[in-house]
Parts: sequence; C-alpha cells; structure tokens
Amino acid sequence: MDLFNQTPDKERNWLPYDGTVNYYGRIVNKQQADFYLKSLLETIEWRNDEAVIFGKKIITKRKVAWYGEKPFEYTYSNTTKHALPWTKELLELKLLAEQETGETFNSCLLNLYHNGSEGMAWHSDGEKDLKKNGAIASLSFGAERKFAFKHKVSKEKIDCFLEHGSLLVMKDTTQTHWLHRLPPVTKITSPRVNLTFRTTEE
Repeated sequence: MDLFNQTPDKERNWLPYDGTVNYYGRIVNKQQADFYLKSLLETIEWRNDEAVIFGKKIITKRKVAWYGEKPFEYTYSNTTKHALPWTKELLELKLLAEQETGETFNSCLLNLYHNGSEGMAWHSDGEKDLKKNGAIASLSFGAERKFAFKHKVSKEKIDCFLEHGSLLVMKDTTQTHWLHRLPPVTKITSPRVNLTFRTTEE
C-alpha cells in the first residue's frame, strides 16, 4: 500500500474493538507543515522530560512542553508540569484540530524527538487530570514515523504511519484498553515534533 498517494479515510477506525482511532492524513500542505515545524522548534520552551521511577529521577533526551488556556497542572511519571500560555502558532493549530475533529481542546502536550533513536515506550494517556474518554488530537511535523497500538489484554498490535503535517485522533475508550508507543528507528536522523491537544479537567 502506498501511504504517500492514498487518500486517508478519516471515518475509518484503525482499532478492531475497545476504542476509536481515526487517521486524517495530512491536513496542511508541505509548505505549511515546514513552516510550523520551524516555528515550533524555535518558539516553544522545550525542556528535557523528567520521570521518577522507583524513586530515581530519570532525564530523557526527548524534550517536552506543556501549554494551555490556563496554568493547568499535569502530573505523570510522578512529576507535575504547569501549563504555559498559548503561542500564536499553537492557537492556530488548536483551531485547525478543532475544525477538523469537531472537538474542543484546552491544553497541549508537545514532544520533540531529535532523531529516530528517541521514541516513547508503551503507555496510555489515562491521567486523572484529563477528561475521561476525551479525544486527543495528535499533530505530527517533521520526520515521518511509525506509531503502534497494543491491546492491554489480547496484546493485538496495530501500526500506522504518521506523515509530516498529519492528524491522528484517539478517543472513546482507547486509553482504557490500548497502549501506544513511538518505536525508535535508528536510520532517521531528522527531528519530529508531535502536538497532542487534550482536554484537561478544571
């Protein structure tokens, strides 16, 4: 299947059961996607992520940032972040994600992967700070990477390929029943920026 020439079906559910994942494909053209990648790399207040695992503080190579319409707290891996105010580009992309999906979002967790050696282990975004079963809109810019899902009970796996300027949406009971990850790919040398627009409970 040629992922570059197909027209993605945003109504298609990539999961066979226990959740909903829709892939919209590219929602901006290459010129726009290049512009947003450059802007996000330069204007976002990137920080190395921190996690406390078995009492030990771990600093990741991957960098993160947390933004929102209020200084929301967001706690995961035993660390708490406070949301920074929206930037112009983030507001533009939030509006675009809302127009495409019909959802509304009030916060965004961003990830910066400098190259393919950096990824994300299996996890689900079920933190208590987030709206239960709320939609998460994931925008990708830069290096095109595989994104994987694994059912928590059956262990069935589903893979999809996230293109430069593309949108993927996870909603309904996806976080309850499925894990997801970004596997490392050593041959990729360019950066990827991922924005996950969310609804944080006030």
